[in-house]
Amino acid sequence: MNQTEFRARALRLKEARRLVVKVGSALLVDGRSGRLNRAWLETLADDIAAATTRGQQVIVVSSGAIALGRRQLGLAPGKLRLDESQAAAAVGQIRLAKVWQEVLEERGLAVAQVLLTLEDTEDRRRYLNARATLNTLLGLGAVPVINENDTVATAEIRYGDNDRLAARVAQMASAECLVLLSDIDGLYTADPGKDPTAEFIPEVREIDERIDAMASGPTSGLGSGGMTTKVAAARIAVGAGCSLCIATGHREHPLAAIETGERCSWFLPSTTPLATRKQWIAGTLKPSGTLTVDDGAADALGRGKSLLPAGVLTVSGNFGRGDTVSVLHNGAEIARGLVAYAVDEAKLIAGRRSSDIEALLSYVGRDEMIHRDDLVVNGQRGRE
Repeated sequence: MNQTEFRARALRLKEARRLVVKVGSALLVDGRSGRLNRAWLETLADDIAAATTRGQQVIVVSSGAIALGRRQLGLAPGKLRLDESQAAAAVGQIRLAKVWQEVLEERGLAVAQVLLTLEDTEDRRRYLNARATLNTLLGLGAVPVINENDTVATAEIRYGDNDRLAARVAQMASAECLVLLSDIDGLYTADPGKDPTAEFIPEVREIDERIDAMASGPTSGLGSGGMTTKVAAARIAVGAGCSLCIATGHREHPLAAIETGERCSWFLPSTTPLATRKQWIAGTLKPSGTLTVDDGAADALGRGKSLLPAGVLTVSGNFGRGDTVSVLHNGAEIARGLVAYAVDEAKLIAGRRSSDIEALLSYVGRDEMIHRDDLVVNGQRGRE
């Protein structure tokens, strides 16, 4: 594949509205000294700042807490017990958060630390809360820096690698592009460190058994993931309509390098995050409840607007926040969507102005009963 073709794919990174960047331990921490690679991180921070300047929203998923903490605690090289990993993470997380804060705030960016576990992305309520927090942070111009909450996660509720965590975050945030910065420049037919005949794979449009077979084990002593976890992450990301790029981080300004045609492997989806989300909503076999709306609301939905409480006449069913409900007008279903309020709250605010929500519910909720990004109107299904 020539340089022009690589640059064409790199536009997926440059034009993404939301971008997730995963940084591996082997890039952040020097394997011999255990010290932070501060100079390299400064160049990545430059790239992140450049992305935000052109209007992109960036999320960072950063490894490195355990690697930094084990040096501080004087833990011997080799595999750590779970309690040792948690202790190292508790010490290293402070240092990791501090350095990200320093390098990004020096470039005028607000920084937020978000710690997640597997349960946070699997449990519906926790997922919605985490998603709402990320959306709010990004809307306010902050850069969320995410890591697995290793200090409290047990073996049963851990990802154990930040590749798959990054893919779940990309899915949660409806990101268009996920970049896995690693110690290898992409996917090969075999481990290039062991097989000199291994061929580089620049593009994957379908993750099948052949692609799975190409994955290898970890290539460094610091990280917990190898190519196997990256392909698993790609499966999650592509399924959510997000492009995934595996690229080397062993160079300065790694994101800028991808943009200018640096060799990397792209896993490409067949649809967009918003279209994937709306296809899932439309395909819900049995909505949990119904909202009957007036003529004005029905007209607004047809014009691509959100559903406001003022346009809701009646509420029925047994649903929680984030469940799929059917929107009815004159007895016919005109839309489906993910409702922002549980049934009891929806009944309280139905027919009322959004400005009344705080007084009615005793907290400041969303203005919309169903946001347009969470809504599929009949006649629009399959056209998103």
